[in-house]
Amino acid sequence: MPPSDFKRVIAESPYVFIIGVAGDSGTGKTTFTRAIREIFGEDLVSTITIDDYHKYDRRERKELGITPLVPEANRFDLLEEHLSDLKAGRKIVKPVYNHDNGRFDPPVPFSPTKILILEGLHPFITPKMRTLIDFKLYVDPDPDVKRAWKIKRDVERRGYSPDAVEREMEERKPDFERYVAPQCLFADAVIRIAFSKYGREVSEERNVYHVTLCQNKLDRSIGDVDLSIDLFGLLSLSERDFMVEFTTEDVGGRTMGALTFDGELNDAVVRKLERNIEIQTQVEPIDLVQSGAYLTAGDMAQLILAWRIINRRIFIESAPETAGGEQAASAERGGCRCGRR
Repeated sequence: MPPSDFKRVIAESPYVFIIGVAGDSGTGKTTFTRAIREIFGEDLVSTITIDDYHKYDRRERKELGITPLVPEANRFDLLEEHLSDLKAGRKIVKPVYNHDNGRFDPPVPFSPTKILILEGLHPFITPKMRTLIDFKLYVDPDPDVKRAWKIKRDVERRGYSPDAVEREMEERKPDFERYVAPQCLFADAVIRIAFSKYGREVSEERNVYHVTLCQNKLDRSIGDVDLSIDLFGLLSLSERDFMVEFTTEDVGGRTMGALTFDGELNDAVVRKLERNIEIQTQVEPIDLVQSGAYLTAGDMAQLILAWRIINRRIFIESAPETAGGEQAASAERGGCRCGRR
């Protein structure tokens, strides 16, 4: 298969590949699938937010005294039905939740693309949803980072006061720990984010964080994958602080490989990594770096995640009988802290 042919293969394939992204509200879930969106484009990639499947609007939840994190506050039966239809290539009429006013807008027609991203609080909450999702990602920021992000988002975009955001986070915390956090047990990859070791101001001013990508060991690969990083580029071209580290860590009772980045990496280093991913996956162009730019730790995690997801999608194309639910056999365990620092 010549380079870039895999995009054509995906476009012509009947298979709808679903990526699930779980995590609390305001944790940057959309950020970590940006590379997939940019590589494959809007013709092949679309997104559904699980918030659209709330059962009650904001006023009704307040009257009932419940948060949207409680499973009973969501229409998971409808979401399962819609995911099954989309997986089969059928159109749906999707509900729409409006965050600006906390009410529901009229439902809209929604046609499946070949890559569908499902993101929200509960993408792995039921066995059927886990079976329908091909790749599962859990986003797990440090509590201090999550607090800062959520306050910034809800104050700037949704008109809340900082005190109101803080109160809501405290009210939601028990439901988050009970219903959302345990979903990391089913994830193929877990992203952890903390403030940079080079200072919180670096995080807040330049979006530089201490990012760890925890992954299951690959059972299969598309070939001899060389994801080497150019040490010469690191040592001679970088003018900013950076760190790369690999460890093994316990994530909800599983041993996962943990690749940690911090700081900013020169574009020459990342370009070589992009070229290697292009060669090994036969997907091009992978062009996320502007000449002379620096990539943050989060950008590096996106790039590695994109390679991992493309690898899974290629394997499904070559062995369709294994598609779907590869991780559904993960054992049900107790509450998950995702190896919290």
